[in-house]
Amino acid sequence: MTGADPGLFGPDSVTWQTHGDPMMWIAGIRALYLQALHPRAVRGVLQNSDFRRDAWGRLLRTANFVGTTTYGTTEAAERAGARVRKIHSMLSATDPDTGERYPVDEPGLLLWVHCAEIDSYLHVLRRSGFRLTDAEADRYIDEHRQSARLVGLDPAAVPADRAELAEYFEKVRPDLAAGPEAREVDDFLLRPPTHPLLIPAREVLWRRVAQLAYASLPPYAHELYGRPAPAPATVTRQLRLTGLLLRRVPARLRWQLPPKHILRAMARLGPHTRPAPYKLGR
Repeated sequence: MTGADPGLFGPDSVTWQTHGDPMMWIAGIRALYLQALHPRAVRGVLQNSDFRRDAWGRLLRTANFVGTTTYGTTEAAERAGARVRKIHSMLSATDPDTGERYPVDEPGLLLWVHCAEIDSYLHVLRRSGFRLTDAEADRYIDEHRQSARLVGLDPAAVPADRAELAEYFEKVRPDLAAGPEAREVDDFLLRPPTHPLLIPAREVLWRRVAQLAYASLPPYAHELYGRPAPAPATVTRQLRLTGLLLRRVPARLRWQLPPKHILRAMARLGPHTRPAPYKLGR
């Protein structure tokens, strides 16, 4: 609709077209696996929350933040960012080896969390068959310097394309390790607590989802966790098959799940703003 606020990204962005894809859920789990390999970052999570009891809530809050910043109004996105920055400003963690106490909103930690998320979203989407050119992938990374700003980072210090993102991961790799906190996250993701009636569904569905997310990690992450993964070609086939199956679920049905960010955005801006992969490159 004329004059309606398109939000931080808007319907012409790569972000708008990609974030409605159902493979984003698997990408989010991959991001958790990757983020847990930074000892200082994962301590900030585990020392300030009961991860095992509230992991589902954490996953849903992250999804809600991504949905709000992607499809919400500019005001809603800025409010969500301010809320995250305020919470982080009050939290700290302790290094058990040195006794050092440090804030969880250290720029280096925020940058790791951001880059692990963006890399995971982009990697899983492309590898599962969502068509993005290299130029569109670079645009996506550049667009998300906006989301980095929301959590307190200087956009100028955030990777702006695939080359800078790859360079960042090479630089940070010596800091990564699969410590006890990472093992706890790994254990939870493979065996999450669920209602007894859902145990069969968990065994059939969740374990496969978690294993696929793990398998899609880079080789150095598999080495750190010490668990093998299928051959890359096998993982790619599994991701493509999963993407094919999930994308056959009608989008309107998927988007009915609360909090309905996409449907609200279409109501605000008009039905022509419906996210769809084919709109990229037009």
